[in-house]
Amino acid sequence: MPAPCAPRDRDPRENGDHRLVQWDLFARLVDFHGDVGFAWRLASDLAARGVDVRLWLDDRSDLAWMAPGGAPAVTVAGWADASRAEPGDVVLETFGCGMPDDFLRRMGASLKRPPWIDVEYLSAEAYVERSHGLPSPRAEGPGAGLVEWYYYPGFTPATGGLLREPSWREARLRFDGEAWWSRADLHGDRRPRVGERAVSLFCYDNVGLGRLLTHLSMQPTVLYATAGVAARLVQAQVGAMDRFGELRIVTLPRLTQADYDRLLWSCDLNFVRGEDSFVRAQWAGAPFVWQAYPQHDGAHAAKVEAFLDRMLEAAPSPLASTVRGVFRAWNGLDSWPGRWPNAADWCSHAVAWRESLAVQTDLTTRLLAFAAAKR
Repeated sequence: MPAPCAPRDRDPRENGDHRLVQWDLFARLVDFHGDVGFAWRLASDLAARGVDVRLWLDDRSDLAWMAPGGAPAVTVAGWADASRAEPGDVVLETFGCGMPDDFLRRMGASLKRPPWIDVEYLSAEAYVERSHGLPSPRAEGPGAGLVEWYYYPGFTPATGGLLREPSWREARLRFDGEAWWSRADLHGDRRPRVGERAVSLFCYDNVGLGRLLTHLSMQPTVLYATAGVAARLVQAQVGAMDRFGELRIVTLPRLTQADYDRLLWSCDLNFVRGEDSFVRAQWAGAPFVWQAYPQHDGAHAAKVEAFLDRMLEAAPSPLASTVRGVFRAWNGLDSWPGRWPNAADWCSHAVAWRESLAVQTDLTTRLLAFAAAKR
């Protein structure tokens, strides 16, 4: 479990420096780890840039395997404990998770009135640019008199950007795949063999898995099924077998966020889901297929189509058509295509897409400026 951070040698505010140095970040564990995963990445990235972060969680258990070493300047505390805390310089709410009423009342009573920012879900839909940065004044309840600001991550300069730590490119360039696979938890027969295509699988329940396994089994492939839903679904399809045609199946232990990133870097094709792994797959610069969080009203379809429209805008038409077909099938929006994308073309476009995003300012840099403007 991440330990509370040690105090800084000096509080900048003691010498008249009024930078926003203490941030409160609230997150709740929803059904699939992603909310806490995003919150931890954001908290640790803020801390790496000189901010002290108090991360308030209703369930801290996932951090034991996501981030067992913690991060300097990040204090992890229980949700209920925030009821007795004094608000810091900025208050972040992730995905509309709320916060304890007593904490809200203290925000309203504070002379400094910290900026209250709700970091929303990522989408490529048009409403994101329209909604990003809008205020929501509270007229009643424990937050009466406060203004909540909506902050929307996104893929364009008119949005809140994407999480990307400053060191990502250097870490990617220096990555030694052989050394990583030799680590104790990922050694021996788990590493890709000569001539095998490496594919990672991180997904929600998906009725298309059988068709996917059949496709992957047609050429030498090693499938890395992540712990949890993906491993359970694969086992339900193939039982205790670790072979399915030309497909070799490896069930992984729970990986830290850092090791999961490196798994994405090591694979030729990544199946990802939700939000956090979705963004990390794009920074990996390898072909990927995204499964949006399934919604009963079909709202996830619009999210998938909006992202494909943006990502494939500059792609050659044949590649765009085949990539769209695989995405749509994996999300249950269409039948599986008869032809898959050309691997070399797909890889080239994945790198080009990554670089088009990398020239934009990252989410944390934009958020720091946004908070300073709203203080």
